[in-house]
Amino acid sequence: MKNFLSPVLCFLLAVGPILTGCVIAPKAHQKPAEPRTVKTGEFWWGTSTSNYQNEDRGFAPGSPQYFKTDWDVFAEEGHIPPRGDEATYSWTHFDKDVAALRKLGVNHYRFGVEWARVEPKPGVFDEAAIRQYVSMARKLKAAGIEPVVTLWHFTFPDWLYDSKNKAKSNFLHPDVEKAWAGYVERMAKALAPHVRTFVPQNEPNGALYIGYFGGHWPPGLLLTPGALKKANQVAVSMFRDAAGIIRTHRSDALIAGIYSIPNWRRNFFQDPTQFVYQMMMHQNWDHLDAVADVMDLVGVNYYYTQDASLTRFVFRPYGEQNSNYTQNGWEINPEGFYEVLQTVNERYGKPIVVFENGIGTQSEQKKIRYFREHVNQMRRAMADGVDVRGYFAWTLIDNYEWAEGYAANFGLTHLDRETMTLVMEPSGKWFANFIRANPKP
Repeated sequence: MKNFLSPVLCFLLAVGPILTGCVIAPKAHQKPAEPRTVKTGEFWWGTSTSNYQNEDRGFAPGSPQYFKTDWDVFAEEGHIPPRGDEATYSWTHFDKDVAALRKLGVNHYRFGVEWARVEPKPGVFDEAAIRQYVSMARKLKAAGIEPVVTLWHFTFPDWLYDSKNKAKSNFLHPDVEKAWAGYVERMAKALAPHVRTFVPQNEPNGALYIGYFGGHWPPGLLLTPGALKKANQVAVSMFRDAAGIIRTHRSDALIAGIYSIPNWRRNFFQDPTQFVYQMMMHQNWDHLDAVADVMDLVGVNYYYTQDASLTRFVFRPYGEQNSNYTQNGWEINPEGFYEVLQTVNERYGKPIVVFENGIGTQSEQKKIRYFREHVNQMRRAMADGVDVRGYFAWTLIDNYEWAEGYAANFGLTHLDRETMTLVMEPSGKWFANFIRANPKP
């Protein structure tokens, strides 16, 4: 990534001072005068996964059920490490995941639906795949675990990705909104009897900026602010449409938006004009501001604090060798978590669920310390009036970390591929004991 982004850095270093004032701070968001009462019951202790990171394909190439996502094609183009067809076998061996979840003692579990699996070709739906997702939700409920379902977790069917015209791919494909409505209709109708909490989109804010400006996630557009703005508008429209469709099938549905919200720190030396800082504020809030009125829960994914500066995006000064950084080169800062929760509470005034919080590390001791310190900061925020309803550790199983490949150990468990069971890590055992001792945080 360093070599790929260096030209970007040089360009922005050159034009950044010129663009001072072109990127202004997002407007303050107006909280509802009378927020709707949202009942969620007991505190949600959970863990989260995603479809692409965990599901094996389940079918051989050439099978009518075989499918590809935009990420698969993007890997074939050589932009990112390939995931492979097996992942962590969470499609063909989902029961092992349920068994591990029961050992953890969580009362909620978030998993994703793979749109490409459900609709491998335009307008052609795999009813068996839909039934299996329903079965997954039912198995969770039978185990005393409430399912939370994400309908989009970064991936699109390959037929919405055009390698020859990336400016009309994914969120910018001319057919995407109509196709999305059909897909959401199918899944909402099938899952509504068994699922109350739906997540239309996971972290659209980060995916939009990385894919339509940073260039190293699909569709791979580099420095295209016009495409970024248009893609955000489309993503907002798709989220709002999904919320409406879901509620037609379940009137008491809980709609959650989930956003990656780092604690961006001003760096007056490296970003004197605040050009980068204000861009990151737009990344945090633009999509969320436009859909907050149709959601019941604001989902926060927090991992790190980072200087909002051009050089910090390109050069990761530390890795696992520094005790205050993760395998991904992210700075560990539990107090930043408190600041993010306070900011989201002040900006939106809605119940918050922490749907992802975790660390990539080879040290289980470091992972346990990370969880303990971040949960303590969540408790501090709650004591100061922030309405937090749940905490989900990322993630259940060590898995594929997107453009990083298999390069970060986030899991509470790891997969034993000989026995096809999930082996509890020390952090998983700690989390289980913590939940047992703290049904209320």
